[in-house]
Amino acid sequence: MSRFETRRDAKLKRLAACRPFVAASLCEVDRRCGHPNCKCARGQPHKAHVLTRKVNGKTQTVHVPKDLVEEVRAWVNEYKRIKRLIREVSDAGLAVLRHHGRASRAADANRKRTRR
Repeated sequence: MSRFETRRDAKLKRLAACRPFVAASLCEVDRRCGHPNCKCARGQPHKAHVLTRKVNGKTQTVHVPKDLVEEVRAWVNEYKRIKRLIREVSDAGLAVLRHHGRASRAADANRKRTRR
């Protein structure tokens, strides 16, 4: 097994240890509750969190309850980590192919030299 395959396999093992994730962005937004005597009616809006994601070119938004914000933030970060790992595994696979091609050409060149 080449060093490139070893690197790829190590990254695959890291990918297998994934936790819950969500492919979306966590955003903090300003909201008004609609009560005429509330502070938000005087220009101090409430803070809320939402998840946004694109589906068929349209943005979908899902409200995130206050008690789940930190957990959902961890899910979003886990998705980013997984996405980065997938890219690294893909790059490692390409490195294996490139190395194999170089090694094959070198072996062919050595065989041609020894035949002469």
